Amino acid sequence: MVTLKDIAKRCDVSVSTVSNILNGIPKVSEETRQKVLQVIKETGYQPNYIARGLRKKKTKLIGIIAEDISLFSAPIIIESIMSYCEEKNYRTIMVNLRLYARWKEQWYHDEEEYYSVLNPAIQELLSIKVDGIIYVPGHARNMCCFSEDLKIPAVMTYGYTHTPRFPSVVIDDEKGGYDMTEYLLKMGHKRIGVIGGRKDNIHMDKRLLGYQKALFDRKIFYNPDLVCYGSWDRVCGYKGAETLMKKKVTAIFCFSDIIAGGVYDYLEENGLEAPEDISVVGFDDQIIAEYFRPALTTAALPLKEIGKKAAELLIQTLEEQVEQKANQVEEISFPCSLIFRKSVKKIVIEKI
Repeated sequence: MVTLKDIAKRCDVSVSTVSNILNGIPKVSEETRQKVLQVIKETGYQPNYIARGLRKKKTKLIGIIAEDISLFSAPIIIESIMSYCEEKNYRTIMVNLRLYARWKEQWYHDEEEYYSVLNPAIQELLSIKVDGIIYVPGHARNMCCFSEDLKIPAVMTYGYTHTPRFPSVVIDDEKGGYDMTEYLLKMGHKRIGVIGGRKDNIHMDKRLLGYQKALFDRKIFYNPDLVCYGSWDRVCGYKGAETLMKKKVTAIFCFSDIIAGGVYDYLEENGLEAPEDISVVGFDDQIIAEYFRPALTTAALPLKEIGKKAAELLIQTLEEQVEQKANQVEEISFPCSLIFRKSVKKIVIEKI
């Protein structure tokens, strides 16, 4: 294994000179710097970050725990976290719990299964001396994944933590629901159906609250009969469309783009088409949304923004050496952006 001493000897410089170059400290000539970097490249030298961290009591290593990287939201958040950490000269190491791959959705209410994979993951990250941890759940919910006695800083992204001392960075589902409903109202729709997920889901609850507030602000009564609950899938969208079309809605607000796919299935099967026969909007702005025909109007989630903010909060805590305390709880939300495509028709109300 090549060491700093080996590099220094080959370049005929001191160990401290090599160390300064690796750490970006401008105390050497450009000629010497290039010479050392060339030898490092030729030898394939890799710093022993763990040993260095033990000496300095700081590894500049951030741990990322993902519930499942196969979910559409996780890769974007994780990439954003890694990008910001790299910009600030922090390295990252990720642990994928694979919760959905292991147990699909059965683990939601099984704490024993959940902690059987979470606790070893946290212990693994602590054993390699990460400076802090960022948790990336599969969907927003209230979680108790960090214990109060965790010795290092941590941040929750895309979810809410029960442990008050750790900040949460989330999407503003309520405002997203409000903005999309307000858009449909401005397009002349007053009888707007909703197809969403489970009743105990935070995304569902907050988006529905935004929908209700938008109706209230327009003095339109909320009708719970126009709301269909389901499982966030195409089957749910198909069944919801079947129900809502019988109730004479002029627009359907799907709380996910996948659900909207099920609505499109129903329309095609019954000789109907959006937006001529009914307007349809989605939520999430997954890549499939622009390939629907007609292309789906939807709301883009600020996944990059919340990933970057989570990393920023954690690194700021580390750099400023600020202790996370229970009375300093912080919840930061980012708004969604409406993406206008071709699935909504404006209704013109003729004056008598």
